[in-house]
Amino acid sequence: MAQIDKFLKYHEKAATKPSEISAKQIESYLLQIKNSASHRAALCAIKFFYNEVGHQPRKLDNVPYPRKSTKLPIVFSQEEIQMLFDVCDNTKHKVVLSLLYSTGLRISELLNLKWENIDRSRMIINVIDAKGGKDRQVMLPEIIIPLLEKYWEEYKSKIYVLNGQFDAQYSETSVGTTLKKLARKANIKKRIYPHLLRHCAFTHMVEAGTDLFMVQKIAGHKSQKTTQIYTHLSTNTISRVFSPINNINICSQRV
Repeated sequence: MAQIDKFLKYHEKAATKPSEISAKQIESYLLQIKNSASHRAALCAIKFFYNEVGHQPRKLDNVPYPRKSTKLPIVFSQEEIQMLFDVCDNTKHKVVLSLLYSTGLRISELLNLKWENIDRSRMIINVIDAKGGKDRQVMLPEIIIPLLEKYWEEYKSKIYVLNGQFDAQYSETSVGTTLKKLARKANIKKRIYPHLLRHCAFTHMVEAGTDLFMVQKIAGHKSQKTTQIYTHLSTNTISRVFSPINNINICSQRV
C-alpha cells in the first residue's frame, strides 16, 4: 500500500520497526498533510496497518481524524444571472435556467420533473421522491408559465418536462454543457455547474428577505429544525414565497 510505504520510509531513520513509532510521532507526521481528505486517507491506512499487521490495535485511539474542510461556493450575482438569460436564445435552455434558478431544484429533481408535477391551480411544483425519498413542494413563479407554454409548443415533450432525443429524459451532462456554453457566451469567468444555480437561488432568496426556515423547507434540507416546521408551515405560504426570478427578464435576448 502506497500510504504505508510512504509512512514507513518517513520514519525509517527514527525507528527500526513500526512498533517503535509512537502515536505522537504518527500524529506529527499526519499534521504535515495539509489536505484534509489526504490526511484522513493516510490515518485510515495507518490504523488498518497497526490493527491487522502491527498487532497494536489501540495505538492510534487518541489520534483524531481531521475536520472536513468546508468550502463555500462562489455564487453568481443577480446581474450575472441576467447575463445568462440575455445570451440564451434556446427555449429549452431557458427553461433549464428558469427552473434551476427560480426554485433551487437539484439537478436530479429537474431531470425527473414531470408535467403532472406542475400544479398551476395552486402555483406550486411537486417534487416527488426527492433526496432521502421525501416529497416536497416549491413555488411555481407566474413569470415562467408563458415560457413553459412556449417550450411545450416547440418540443411537445410528453411525460418529463425536459426531454432528450426520442423523448428520453434530458441528461445531467447536457445541462452542465449548456450552462458552461452560456457562461462563456456571457463572458462570465466564474465556474458554473448545475448545483451552483441552486446555491444562487437560495442565496438570493435570503438576500431578498425570505425567512430562513422557509428557505430550508423549499430546499428540502435535513435537520431537526426543518423537519419540525414541515408540519407547521402551509403549502399555501410556499406558493406566495418570493422567487428571485421575478427580478429577471427571462424573455430578453442579446441582439
